[in-house]
Amino acid sequence: MEQPNSVSATSFKESSPQTGEIIKHGREIIFQGFNWESKKSNWWEFLLNKFPDIAELGFTSVWLPPPTQSVAPEGYLPQNMYSLDSCYGSHDQLSALLVMLSQHKIRAMADVVINHRVGTTQGHGGVYNRYDGIPLPWDEYAVTSCSGGLGNKSTGENFDGVPNIDHTQSFVRKDIIQWLIWLRKDVGFQDFRFDFAKGYSPKYVKEYIEGSKPMFSVGEYWDNCEYSPTDCSLNYNQDNHRQRIINWMDSTGGLCAAFDFTTKGILQEAVKGQMWRLRDERGKPPGVMGWWPSRAVTFIENHDTGSTQSHWPFPSEHIMEGYAYILTHPGIPTVFYDHLCDWGDSIHDQIAKLMEIRRSQDIHSRSTIKIIEAQPNLYSAIIGDKLCMKIGDSSWAPSGEEWKLATSGIRYAVWHR
Repeated sequence: MEQPNSVSATSFKESSPQTGEIIKHGREIIFQGFNWESKKSNWWEFLLNKFPDIAELGFTSVWLPPPTQSVAPEGYLPQNMYSLDSCYGSHDQLSALLVMLSQHKIRAMADVVINHRVGTTQGHGGVYNRYDGIPLPWDEYAVTSCSGGLGNKSTGENFDGVPNIDHTQSFVRKDIIQWLIWLRKDVGFQDFRFDFAKGYSPKYVKEYIEGSKPMFSVGEYWDNCEYSPTDCSLNYNQDNHRQRIINWMDSTGGLCAAFDFTTKGILQEAVKGQMWRLRDERGKPPGVMGWWPSRAVTFIENHDTGSTQSHWPFPSEHIMEGYAYILTHPGIPTVFYDHLCDWGDSIHDQIAKLMEIRRSQDIHSRSTIKIIEAQPNLYSAIIGDKLCMKIGDSSWAPSGEEWKLATSGIRYAVWHR
């Protein structure tokens, strides 16, 4: 497949000139506003108290946890999709938070969990695969045959242990579109994050986006990187891995971005003294950002990979090298709640400074990049012909008096002209 370079801005229905311009010109910076333990407190009110700082930092979108009632407190086993009373707080408290975000022109991103749904009643086979007594009262035909229902076979990977939604059913798709429209128009979300996007065909994501018209959307297409069978080390060439993510986005018609799991996998090995990994065979960044940067949502950690789950953690002593990389590079960077709010004032202030430099130097998702060095303990690059950065143990600085040091920390530095 030919690698796409950009997506037309007309892919999105813009609700306001300001937010439309942010997306059109690739100036998004996303804040993941929760972690795996956020269910333990009244999170909507807690975020309201954190809000002045979040607003001042310049985030364009805040990704919130699943807002609907769920059997699991984290929100990822939804049941009554029209109930917004959850472990994170009440419907009214969520509304207050969304109003505050809107007043500060920050978009709210809903975590959309539509791969699976826990039933209320036992149906076919003694499985809880009926949804009696709640809105969207589906029967067993809404559940895939491979997860205990009477529907068709899944169009993606199976999510074990709970009924998987059969997206081939027209009544299911109609109801999901209406629910997404409700989230956007009545509740106040503008952006969507599609959870477990490997579970159903991306053509349905395209249909849901076209039907509900979010401002921006991103899919969690979490695929395993490729490792050596002999010593389990990460392979240098991850083209097949990023191609699968590219193919998924392409199958949504380019309407949905995707989290750049390729970049995360490579970057968290590179910072251990393998910076040569950060330049592919064609001299480009080796992740999705190297092929389709305007659709690549870069990140260091999230509630699954880090937090208290730590399924695939970034080495904690190298966190700031990671942020120095994604906040100076093309793509759409994401900052994780824990790093900004729980890791102390120093980390917070360093992330804030990198964000300020990104904005002041007008680095965006499509900025050009020229990689200068990619050695074991040194990586350096010039981005947008106006910003230069380096990470790694080795000493390095750009040549030319026009470069002025903008910020620096342990194993990283950034300059601008």
